[in-house]
Amino acid sequence: MQRRIFTEDHEAFRKTIRDFIAKEVAPVYHDWEKQGHPPREFYNRLGDLGVLGIEAPEEFGGGGVSDFTYSLVIAEETSAAGVTFGSYSVHSNLILPYLMEYGTQEQKERWIPGFCSGETMFAIAMTEPGTGSDLANIATTAKLSEDGSHYVLDGAKTFITGGALADRILVVARTTPFDPENRRAGLSILVVDTKSEGFAVGRKIDKIGLKASDTAELSFSSVKVPVEDLLGEEGAGFKYLSHNLAQERLTIAIGASATAAAAVQHAIAYTKERDVFGRPVAAFQNTKFVLAECSAEVEAIRTLVDRALELHNEGELTVPDAARAKLFATETAGKVIDKCLQLHGGYGYVLEYPIARLYADTRVTRIYGGTSEVMKTIIAKDLGL
Repeated sequence: MQRRIFTEDHEAFRKTIRDFIAKEVAPVYHDWEKQGHPPREFYNRLGDLGVLGIEAPEEFGGGGVSDFTYSLVIAEETSAAGVTFGSYSVHSNLILPYLMEYGTQEQKERWIPGFCSGETMFAIAMTEPGTGSDLANIATTAKLSEDGSHYVLDGAKTFITGGALADRILVVARTTPFDPENRRAGLSILVVDTKSEGFAVGRKIDKIGLKASDTAELSFSSVKVPVEDLLGEEGAGFKYLSHNLAQERLTIAIGASATAAAAVQHAIAYTKERDVFGRPVAAFQNTKFVLAECSAEVEAIRTLVDRALELHNEGELTVPDAARAKLFATETAGKVIDKCLQLHGGYGYVLEYPIARLYADTRVTRIYGGTSEVMKTIIAKDLGL
């Protein structure tokens, strides 16, 4: 189907990203996977390209462009090449809205220029060993010092994308005692300097996919955080997290749309080249039917995600509609990629083929950012159920 969301500027940006991937990412991506993350200077290269701060104001060194479509272009080009940009998406798509919406002018002047250049990489730490989707159950504490100059942060976080290389981490902590009558109260967001005494990166988690994106366990032992590094108001953390959920889930839906489309293209190319019983695999009716079905499903994903993207750019994407986009896109992408892998036969299970990476990388999209079950709960509540 014809898509109407891209302009000439988007397509020029697409060519820049495609050339960058071909020259600087694809040839070394296998090394990144073995290392568990890109080299630190790679993020400086993204900063030089203007990728990290596209939506940040020009006064802070950003692109000053309020258009999330550029994130879709990056997702489509990385998926087509079977690579990722490490923790770029968390840094640029998840964290920037927090800093811009809730940061003071002084904080923005202090953090955003480095954010855009790649000099200061950010991560966000919500999940704890005993707390997944239930953020109200967070146990990490931040107690204000007697003189009111700093917080003392204690606790542990897990599954933190970009946590091993981050320079600053948005840590969600409890600044007032847990209240069973109002479980969401008392959470705050502290922007922690990872050079602080008492901060430590623990085990780097070995995942089945997203091998070039570092995921780590973090610990905080009496870490002193200046009150100047509190983001927004004390106790308003849960409200802030909820406010950004639509963009976070749209980001995941965009990724699912891109990976499903890429999987179909990889399967078409492979089945045309691979001969079985003296004929290309693509010549068999089953192959044609499977790919036709996958193509229709990809178009359905794209239609929903493109519309959600338009609504987001207009400031009108609701949390329930973002949940619908994430649920449908991730669940359907999983089915499409599985069928495309099957068409590769045994080679689909071999990591040198992009389809294997897409298969492993996509599975987590039904878990992080809120599980599919949580998405269904949100949608059901929107239906009045």
